[in-house]
Amino acid sequence: MPQPYIFRTVDLDGQTIRTAVRPGKPHLTPLLIFNGIGANLELVFPFIQALDPDLEVIAFDVPGVGGSSTPRHPYRFPGLAKLTARMLDYLDYGQVNVIGVSWGGALAQQFAHDYPERCKKLVLAATAAGAVMVPGKPKVLWLMASPRRYVQPSHVIRIAPQIYGGAFRRDPDLALSHAAKVRSGGKLGYYWQLFAGLGWTSIHWLHKIQQPTLVLAGDDDPLIPLINMRLLAWRIPNAQLHIIDDGHLFLITRAEAVAPIIMKFLQQERQRAVMHPRPAPSS
Repeated sequence: MPQPYIFRTVDLDGQTIRTAVRPGKPHLTPLLIFNGIGANLELVFPFIQALDPDLEVIAFDVPGVGGSSTPRHPYRFPGLAKLTARMLDYLDYGQVNVIGVSWGGALAQQFAHDYPERCKKLVLAATAAGAVMVPGKPKVLWLMASPRRYVQPSHVIRIAPQIYGGAFRRDPDLALSHAAKVRSGGKLGYYWQLFAGLGWTSIHWLHKIQQPTLVLAGDDDPLIPLINMRLLAWRIPNAQLHIIDDGHLFLITRAEAVAPIIMKFLQQERQRAVMHPRPAPSS
């Protein structure tokens, strides 16, 4: 039986963050999920359910999304990474493994760079290095620039094949199921997320990311062309690239196939994580 989720709302200096934790066993390092733009935490539940039930998983709504409050002023990615570290402190986590999806993949890169002692391993799914990325088609990017698909479910059903590709091109029921899980935080929160990444790029410090990194890419992704994922895998020193036969949301549509790949990567080193490892005593 799957473990029930523990929902908590964290208050950090007036900014409330809605969190969900699926409890796990202590022999596995917990996994923190950074979700895509405008995406509330419920959208990754199918992926979480496909993971090893012993793995503890932490999901949350970033400011302005889902059940988290919308700030008066937008965060940039370094500010969001700092807020995430404080959230982990509040929830009493030291070191975690991190997975970032799409927009959340950029935030995951920032977190791994700014807080290397908190991030043991890194998984980047359907994401890019920011402003230097090779963009998708203009029409697709224009559709993504609007929060309408999160505010008006019927809209995402119409445009899902164009923006997500892969399985969404073949199965119209997927878009319907996806739309049913959406919990919009409002238009302002979506625009604040867009602002967080405006002009941002990780290209000049990707070589400093030392964590073992798994890069996952869809071969039919209208938003993030495959060359962007190849660039990430090339620039990050300890990275490996795995290409999935699907579109942008392969983490959801191919959860049963992708979860074992991720678990194998995470379990290659099964030592229990500690926040501040001490050097081995000299003999």
